[in-house]
Amino acid sequence: MFSKVSTGIAVSLLMLAGTIGTSHGQQKPVGGPNPSPPGAAVYFVGLKDGQTVPTTFTVNFGLKGMGVAPAGSDKANAGHHHLLIDTELPSLDQPIPSDFNHLHFGAGQTEAEVTLPEGEHTLQLVLGDKDHIPNTIPLISERIKIRVVAAAAMPAASTAAAAPATTTPASTGRKKSPDGAKVYFVFPKNRGYVTPTPVIRFGLIGMGVAPAGFEKVNTGHHHLLIDTDVPNLDLPIPADFNHLHFGAGQTEAKITLPLGKHTLRLLLADELHIPHDPPLLSEPITVTVTASGRPPAKKKYRKYRRYY
Repeated sequence: MFSKVSTGIAVSLLMLAGTIGTSHGQQKPVGGPNPSPPGAAVYFVGLKDGQTVPTTFTVNFGLKGMGVAPAGSDKANAGHHHLLIDTELPSLDQPIPSDFNHLHFGAGQTEAEVTLPEGEHTLQLVLGDKDHIPNTIPLISERIKIRVVAAAAMPAASTAAAAPATTTPASTGRKKSPDGAKVYFVFPKNRGYVTPTPVIRFGLIGMGVAPAGFEKVNTGHHHLLIDTDVPNLDLPIPADFNHLHFGAGQTEAKITLPLGKHTLRLLLADELHIPHDPPLLSEPITVTVTASGRPPAKKKYRKYRRYY
């Protein structure tokens, strides 16, 4: 999907990147004209420092406290991802370069398939605004080191919750979704236990995220269906306690659920909140909400001896 990058570039600012981190308290107020809100952070989902991966692998981008918006979309508290490979941080008050070592995801992608040659590589995420300039304060992930091995086996992140196949015929007024596009839950997992205020993380492959009201081909924004059936796919998705909209382009959100069992489902929709054709609808999952977010303790039964 992407060109192979050179492995010969020295990572001279590794210690500097570790100092910058993802916390506003650790970053210097440098960057472009658009501020980032307190508590915002960008990070890798499911990819750890020191991990071994195959030559072609999927990188999932995590974003907290801001929304995803395509390049060119002038929306407050939103930006798009850039992946730095085997290179140091660029100038934080200028547009991020676009080359083999600085990959842009200006369509609003929240994950990407990357191909790298065998050996050790460094990866780092930087969020950029509509003009590809980092925010003030910049949102920069931890720089991680990975080892690429041709024979490494690693399941794709999206296979666990792929969207169901559909045979829905083309509908007037619904935008076409590309072949292979899928929406899925990164967290929680089916039949899992969560606290009453879990952070739900949305996965999307084959399309980009764009805020509501922003029209761009092959993009949409997330909707979370809670304890309800799939709505009419030819109409805008309702907005109520059972149909939560994330029109700012969020890729994760903290929600509140009462104790007990609940059914969750994701549905992507266009700038008018109308699902695509075919619809991008995740498999439904069930979660159980407990006060601790853990399974209830099993009752212990005492054994009594019977005397005759």
